[in-house]
Amino acid sequence: MTKNVLHTIQANTDSYSKGQKRIAQFILDNYDKAAFMTAKRLGETANVSESTVVRFAAQLGYDGYPEMQKALQELIRGRLTSIQRIRASRDQMSGDDILGSVMQRDMDSIHNAIEQVDRAEFDRVVEKLLHAEHIYLLGVRSSAYLAGYLHFYFHLIFPNVTLVQNTATGEIFEQLVRIGPNDVLVGISFPRYSKMAVNAVEFARKRGAEVIAITDSKMSPLYKEAGASLLVRSDMISFVDSMAAPLSLLNALIVAVGEQKNEEVSNTFAEMERVWSTYSVFGKTEDE
Repeated sequence: MTKNVLHTIQANTDSYSKGQKRIAQFILDNYDKAAFMTAKRLGETANVSESTVVRFAAQLGYDGYPEMQKALQELIRGRLTSIQRIRASRDQMSGDDILGSVMQRDMDSIHNAIEQVDRAEFDRVVEKLLHAEHIYLLGVRSSAYLAGYLHFYFHLIFPNVTLVQNTATGEIFEQLVRIGPNDVLVGISFPRYSKMAVNAVEFARKRGAEVIAITDSKMSPLYKEAGASLLVRSDMISFVDSMAAPLSLLNALIVAVGEQKNEEVSNTFAEMERVWSTYSVFGKTEDE
């Protein structure tokens, strides 16, 4: 659906039953909470049945309640404060089994990514990386660790890779001062989007660099600046950003690039093994 879900709810108010009006009013007043409620929980809160909630979503034009819930989540993902996230997560955790609940959600995130990541766009990104003169990697806040992980392996694959450190805004631009045409900036950002990352990506684009965004949706500010984008959802678990699916996507990207540069990668690791052995980096094995 193209309309904002809240606008859609407001526009159809006259057609609702009494129960549906209670659902609509609760969502309009508390959409940050409703976005993470199950249909059953939303029904209990609005004093209607679960089936009434499901029919309400269908009346709005959604295939089911999960699709309406996703529309609400897309609307507010980038705006929730940490406190709001903690409150919202209380309806998502299953009893006392925090371990099982969190790991199950990570599994679901990866499964959804398998279905949703655009394979053709993935191949385009691989080609852009293979032909870049210089690759810059940027992630801010929790995304900084994804950028660092990608840098660890790309540094072994490509001769010219720079991890843009994010200690201060001015320093980011200093590290990007030589970026230009034929270079690629991989910008990684997930809700809540960092203004620092958005500004850096915009700077790189204006300098003529190719921008690749790794982010969660077409609503992301990075998507608007990028020539190619890999969209994968992070998950919100309380105040924690679960990066299971984005990290799995990066693993696929590393392997895909490595397969294309197979001989160079093999030579690099053969040399590294000699260095590691010479300096006993990993200690001696039993047969040495």
